[in-house]
Amino acid sequence: MNLSEADHRSSPPRVSIPREYNAAHDLLERNAQRGAKPAFIDAATGAALSYAELAEQAHRFANALRARGIAPESRALVAMWDTPEWPVVFLGCILAGVVPVAVNTLLTSADFEFMLRDSRAQALFVSKPLRPAFEEPLQKMEWLRHVATAGDDGPDSVAGWCAAADAARRVAPTCCDEPCFWLYSSGSTGTPKGTVHLHSHLVQTAELYGRGVLGIREDDVVFSAAKLFFAYGLGNGLTFPMSVGATTVLLPGRPTTTDVFRVLREQRPTLFYGVPTLYAGLLADPDRPARAELRLRVCTSAGEALPAEIGKRWSEAYGCEILDGIGSTEMLHIFLSNRPGAVRYGTTGQAVPGYELRIVGDDGRECADGEIGELQIKGPSAALMYWNNRERTKHTFCGEWTRSGDKYTRDADGYYTYGGRSDDMLKVGGIYVSPFEVEASLMTHPAVLEAAVIGVADDDRLVKPKAFVVLKAGQSASEADLQAHVKQQLAPYKYPRWIEFVGELPKTATGKIQRFRLRAAQGAA
Repeated sequence: MNLSEADHRSSPPRVSIPREYNAAHDLLERNAQRGAKPAFIDAATGAALSYAELAEQAHRFANALRARGIAPESRALVAMWDTPEWPVVFLGCILAGVVPVAVNTLLTSADFEFMLRDSRAQALFVSKPLRPAFEEPLQKMEWLRHVATAGDDGPDSVAGWCAAADAARRVAPTCCDEPCFWLYSSGSTGTPKGTVHLHSHLVQTAELYGRGVLGIREDDVVFSAAKLFFAYGLGNGLTFPMSVGATTVLLPGRPTTTDVFRVLREQRPTLFYGVPTLYAGLLADPDRPARAELRLRVCTSAGEALPAEIGKRWSEAYGCEILDGIGSTEMLHIFLSNRPGAVRYGTTGQAVPGYELRIVGDDGRECADGEIGELQIKGPSAALMYWNNRERTKHTFCGEWTRSGDKYTRDADGYYTYGGRSDDMLKVGGIYVSPFEVEASLMTHPAVLEAAVIGVADDDRLVKPKAFVVLKAGQSASEADLQAHVKQQLAPYKYPRWIEFVGELPKTATGKIQRFRLRAAQGAA
């Protein structure tokens, strides 16, 4: 099925999907006439995979799964670097009705063991450099039947499976409402949760945000620093470009500032997707390129709220706005975002057309403009459930509404401002204080690169803000300097009573600061 390619930006879009539907088939069929056009380019090697080659390889991989008896509805763990083999495996699984479970490639053996056991995966597809991390877990998984290595060419490799399989185009008779793939939550608040998404969700996010907000088009070249295993990266680097026939540049390794700028210079993408931490690092890089060296027309940020100072500095440096937004593994992609030409730095923008938002107070009632509460979302891409976690499923998915766990306020113009995670909020003197507000204030100091704020009890066992600060290279600042800086911008009770200077902050692989680790280390309130 090929959905309408009408531009939905003028009115709230409605995406109609038939009941008999296979997401991978739809994405491949949209590009059936694009033939030799590059679908994916490996930034490390320069090798390109055309749309025609992608379709052939994905169908070969699907047939390889069938030949090995990996049945529809069974799970397959995908622990692969971002190379053109990743979409071959992901789409091939979906074509065969097998459910790919995409996982973070930077985890430990214990994490991988948990995910293999939790998902009961029957197959594992793993990049060659990651194989050692799986050696011990593989000895314990009695239901795991097959392992194939990516980045290799032997018979037990992804390439070997494809080469030995036929290219017949058979598509599993799946339903739009059946499980299509899983993503594990990033673990910013603790143990990862297997989040189950449906076939319809991939195209819903591509139509509603990819085209409805970004205006992605066929002539775009896109580059996402966020990896494909991340919900944000999956839309950025796979479903959005494939929905319109654009080209994606993939970076296999971690996105260092040097490598990101190399890709931006050499491949000259028009769309760049980053996270706040990366934008801060790029701006601090003394070897950053001049504006004329790049070809950016749209940049986005997600993962954590973008400090206003970073957005303004990026716009000044590169003449390109950063569209800050918020999405989640549970909603698959961004549901609240700034729009091109209507950016208000310091806010997360307005509701993405096709999604409804509300802010709910501790008393369960909807908040008025200006009141802080939990952001909740209603939209067509909400996950089915957390696997093997009934209590958390009931807590997060409340009928048509999904709880974000994020505190927000809304102004009269419908712009939303982030107030922190619900479990990160502090009460100082009986008044809520947003850690993010204090962090954003610290970030405006010229010496500060990053900051994280938690609550710590003082000698009277009263909770007060404490800041952990990373300074820019070659810069200096004292605790008193930064405290005075915050006092000039915020109400006096909000300033951090203690400031600890650190070399780095604990983060997930997707760039989210893990404040729970800071709290655990401090024995904080």
